Amino acid sequence: MSWQVWYAWLGASVVISLSPGASAILSMATGMRFGLRRGYWNIAGLQLGLLLQIALVSAGLGALLASSTLAFTVIKWLGVAYLVYLGIRQWRASPTDMSGVDGEVTETSGPAMALRGFLVNASNPKAIIFMLAVLPQFLTPSAPLLPQYLIVAATLIAVDVVVMTFYTGLAAKVLRLMRSPRQQRATNRTFSGLFFAAATFLATVRRAV
Repeated sequence: MSWQVWYAWLGASVVISLSPGASAILSMATGMRFGLRRGYWNIAGLQLGLLLQIALVSAGLGALLASSTLAFTVIKWLGVAYLVYLGIRQWRASPTDMSGVDGEVTETSGPAMALRGFLVNASNPKAIIFMLAVLPQFLTPSAPLLPQYLIVAATLIAVDVVVMTFYTGLAAKVLRLMRSPRQQRATNRTFSGLFFAAATFLATVRRAV
């Protein structure tokens, strides 16, 4: 992969990561509730989901997903159901005590947060098909593909870690201002609505013919 192509992929990675979506919503919701330090568990899970997407594309399974209406539909509705579940949990979340260190709460384990992040990215078939459409444009078919996929994955993950850290950290800063139970309930319900909106958007997605 030439430097020119890599710079182009770097720009594309920034656009992909900055685009509003379920991962950004989850990162902000996590930052609001748990703070930045524990939010890295969620960020790690999101990156594992990205790795799975790239692996599926590199293995040719992305093309199968793009061509199979059944596979696309099953994964899509699993993703919709999971986003609705997250929305319900966010809506029902009780106000937390902000007197602890950095306003963090610990009722959810780190691995559970990582799993949640992984499932959000892994259950988005539109993202896999988007990768399938975009990635080949930055690859040289005549050159070994494995090193190129490794570079592509490392670049996208590095960029996404920075962007999701920004989203999480920004929300964690706001968290310190949310002291009253009323403010926390309003914030939880705002993020709940965003999860429901993301689920609705995913439900309207159709496989390209």
